[in-house]
Parts: sequence; structure tokens; C-alpha cells
Amino acid sequence: MDNKVLRKLFLGFIHIHILHHAKEEPIYGSWMLEELHEHGYDMSAGTLYPILHGMEKDGLLIKNEVNVNGKIRKYYQATDKGEQILVEARAKAYELFKEIK
Repeated sequence: MDNKVLRKLFLGFIHIHILHHAKEEPIYGSWMLEELHEHGYDMSAGTLYPILHGMEKDGLLIKNEVNVNGKIRKYYQATDKGEQILVEARAKAYELFKEIK
């Protein structure tokens, strides 16, 4: 199967997954990579970080930098807009899954 097509298709799922976790509690990149890998998404930091930065630029996430053992760790949390988008995305995903089930 064409991996490029699948990547495009799953990109929306990845955004929803990120918003879901960022709503629950602040997340950081390496943790999110592990979480996505557990769910079968094969991606690198070079793919994830631009997604996080784009979501921040779009106002879906807010970043907070924290010093952890002498290194700056960037935590991301869902904004009100991000939470609103998540609610809408869940509703659309639910409708889609009911139809294709």
C-alpha cells in the first residue's frame, strides 16, 4: 500500500490524538512519540515537532518551557480553541466510524 497516502490520511488522526492528550495534561515531544508508536504510528521527531509547532501556531496548543535536569523541556497543553476543535473532531470521527463500521 502507498505509505504517502496513508500518512496523509492518518495525519488528522495524529492531530486528534495530540489534542486528546494535551487536553488531559501537558505533553512533551518524546512522550508523545512513544504514545503514537504504541498506537502503530511510525513517525520520527522530525515529523512530530513540526506538527506540534504548527498546532501551536494555529492556536490549538500553548507551549510552556520547563527546566528539567538542566535541559529545557517544552510542554504543550490544549488551548480553549484546541479543546473546541477536539470536541468537533470527535463528533465527526464518531459519525464516520459509525458509517464505515
